[in-house]
Amino acid sequence: MNTTFKRVLFFAFIGVMGLAFSSGCRKKGDTIAIIHVKDVASQPVSGAQVVLYGKSTTNQPANVVLYDTTNTNSDGDAVFNFNDVYQLGQAGVAILNIKATLNAAVGEGIIKVEEETTSEETVFIQ
Repeated sequence: MNTTFKRVLFFAFIGVMGLAFSSGCRKKGDTIAIIHVKDVASQPVSGAQVVLYGKSTTNQPANVVLYDTTNTNSDGDAVFNFNDVYQLGQAGVAILNIKATLNAAVGEGIIKVEEETTSEETVFIQ
């Protein structure tokens, strides 16, 4: 092989590899769930404990895979990050039960956590 052909082959290889690495990897977007906790007067409730958990849908209950808890901020929002749960190419993330409590007040709901987006749900406690 002559030197010119080797150079062309080398630069073609570098170009193909550069194209493969630059277009083959897509950065994963954030997968967030926000639970808005409100009282019966539709006012935000700060300091409420919010639990997100999965429930087995089979006849023989299995261990819960997803279970996370946090408290609401001053705006009455509990923010959950599911970036570690969601993997690229996965269809959907989870449908989770919500339980919010503050002292004797309780509220429940369900949220569908969508991939690479912010999913929101409101729970009223009483």
